[in-house]
Amino acid sequence: MTSSAIEASGLRKAYGDKVVLDGIDLEVAAGTIFSLLGPNGAGKTTTVNVLTTLMKADAGTVRVAGHDVVTETKAVRAAIGVTGQFAAVDDLLTGRENLQLMADLKRMPGAQGKRVVEELLERFDLTESAQKMASTYSGGMRRKLDLAMTLVGKPRIIFLDEPTTGLDPRSRRIMWDTIRQLVGEGVTIFLTTQYLEEADRLAGRIAVLDQGRLVAQGTPAELKRQIPGSHVRLRFAGDAEIAAALRVLTDATRDAEDDLVLRVPSDGGAQSVRTLLTHLDTHAVDVEEFSVHTPDLDDVFLALTGRTSEKVSN
Repeated sequence: MTSSAIEASGLRKAYGDKVVLDGIDLEVAAGTIFSLLGPNGAGKTTTVNVLTTLMKADAGTVRVAGHDVVTETKAVRAAIGVTGQFAAVDDLLTGRENLQLMADLKRMPGAQGKRVVEELLERFDLTESAQKMASTYSGGMRRKLDLAMTLVGKPRIIFLDEPTTGLDPRSRRIMWDTIRQLVGEGVTIFLTTQYLEEADRLAGRIAVLDQGRLVAQGTPAELKRQIPGSHVRLRFAGDAEIAAALRVLTDATRDAEDDLVLRVPSDGGAQSVRTLLTHLDTHAVDVEEFSVHTPDLDDVFLALTGRTSEKVSN
């Protein structure tokens, strides 16, 4: 396996006159979490379908796990696992039977298959529910079972399509921990999500797709730094103190919601904040409290796509 788990160059796809992917270039390092974000119709699902051999691109090249998705389809499929937005479990089977079905489909020898099934049931805390019908499982249990089924063949690369949609906060955090554990074991995760906080917490790199084009790529911190709006909020005890501060800080503006708060443009770095507070102290201006505010991924998404995160979906 190469150091890059996924490499795509010049990826193009159109349906008639509608261009869905317009020259996509992606590189995902092995053993990392990569998140693809984008509003409705951006091309995320098409991208994932091409990367997972479910669809052929009109142009461009794609290598997954070191294999060409067109000429080495079987090798690619042997190296990947795909967990869709909706849990692909069979409600008429028990949890154990769902896992055993996957082991059989992978043509695992009987003893090996049973061992893998038991290990996954234990890993995902499903042992006590193993004999229950999947139709009785909660949403969180179904998602865990779905991911466990994906892991039966020990894929090196896993595509997760909105893995925590509909989960309660506790189940979501459990899923996050599981994803981190997989990466710790060397697995590569390609994540699409409608929760920007999820991408921020999990992904080492993020790409933003809009109207078939990649409009930005980078770490969460790098993307946030591209967006103006970082500032320091300074709270003062009274009108006299804030008036004095305004005379000293010529670039400060009053907060729209609190008359005793000033917003001062800043990169939010420790040195910049230290310099700001020292400047106020030199002029004998007392600050009651301060906090640093930087753009989050919602701000990034809005700035890059012109739409709010509420529209992030496949």
